[in-house]
Amino acid sequence: MFYRDERLALFIDGSNLYAAARNLNFDIDYKLLREEFMRRGKLLRAFYYTALLENEEYSPIRPLVDWLNYNGYTLVTKPAKEYTDSQGRRRVKGNMDIELSVDAMELAPRIDHAVLFSGDGDFRPLVEALQRAGVRVSVVSTIRSQPPMIADELRRQADNFIELDDLRETIGRPARDHAAND
Repeated sequence: MFYRDERLALFIDGSNLYAAARNLNFDIDYKLLREEFMRRGKLLRAFYYTALLENEEYSPIRPLVDWLNYNGYTLVTKPAKEYTDSQGRRRVKGNMDIELSVDAMELAPRIDHAVLFSGDGDFRPLVEALQRAGVRVSVVSTIRSQPPMIADELRRQADNFIELDDLRETIGRPARDHAAND
């Protein structure tokens, strides 16, 4: 699937990867994730995309974002929008699809292989465009959760599908109790 001399870039849809790993009941160790893909090829960039609530005193994702920023990841963030849904529940919206897609297309001439950590079917046109530019695309997500976290059309479009659960031993650590966060 990977060639030692190929130039790699990782594109991590933070909230999507978090949800997939959580559904599989493990947490991602981002130090191990980066090391794993450095072994698989020449890792040029590891992007991590997430929206942040700016007005909160403490955000549970802030320590992770700070750590990633100092440990070889390129952080791409934007303010999340907070709203109340029709049932009166507080919701947060922060879609990073455009930012991820623009970065991937800009980097395409300099990479051989893009690794997309997302199961979002909205990325299918991006995968197709990267392939037309001569870039191989692997998608990391899971079909082992209920329901599966990867859109069928994204999985079919990708050159390779990597089951996140198969990476558990390499990049995972046991999940902390998330009940307090739900």
